[in-house]
Amino acid sequence: MDPYLPVEAEVVKCTHESSSIFTLHVSFAERHHHHLYSFYPGQFNMVYLYGVGEVAISIVSDPEETHIISHTIRALGRVTRALQRLQPGDRIGIRGPFGRGWPLHKVQGKDIVVVTGGLGCAPTVSIINYILARRNQYGNLKILQGVKHSDDFIFRKQYEKWQQSPHTEIHIAADQAGPKWPWNVGYVTDMIQTLELNPDKTICMMCGPEMMMHTAISALDRQGIPEQAIYLSMERNMECGIGHCGHCQYGGLFVCKDGPVFAYPEIKGLFRTAGF
Repeated sequence: MDPYLPVEAEVVKCTHESSSIFTLHVSFAERHHHHLYSFYPGQFNMVYLYGVGEVAISIVSDPEETHIISHTIRALGRVTRALQRLQPGDRIGIRGPFGRGWPLHKVQGKDIVVVTGGLGCAPTVSIINYILARRNQYGNLKILQGVKHSDDFIFRKQYEKWQQSPHTEIHIAADQAGPKWPWNVGYVTDMIQTLELNPDKTICMMCGPEMMMHTAISALDRQGIPEQAIYLSMERNMECGIGHCGHCQYGGLFVCKDGPVFAYPEIKGLFRTAGF
């Protein structure tokens, strides 16, 4: 598929996860495009709304379910707020997929720790769904989710479903908790030190605020997890998806085509430098 030209897709369903977060399920208007399109968890599409603009959005659906492509979106700007108002039957444009995804094909048989903070947890949803759909190919799965306030917690039904999967642990924390909050109070990174981890067979994948990821890396280091076993999904202003516009340049790298998923040693020097 031409990376420069959006392909028309039709909205099949829009699921409202919260007042500001929604999942848009789309299908290509011309069915043969589904046979040309393939992606891997962690990659993203450029989602184009005619007459409004284009925005980079992570893909959260399963790669084997190519007849429906799903994106979980937070309504923040002009384009995403307009996307939130779409109804089934409306048309959008899709360019992609772009970027480098999670190395799930390389870590079969390993224990996986997923750490995510804030509301931007869509990149890790794709990891979790992928592993649970292929549960016998991976070891223990530990999911750590942190939010600022308990009211920010979304995907409650998904987390309840994930908890029922074998060899799967769910750990959730809120900086500030309401009166009926049933989980932990504090920072998501505090929960890392409570985990029982085998450094020889554990892979950690995380996304969220960079300060949270800094702290999480330090906590994992104290647990003996080697740097090469840590993967980060970086967020930058990706406007073209192909490394031409330069908006997402990260030192000598471009997040849109060299990432958004990086092994920590690849970006360790940049990650510890203010301004990058």
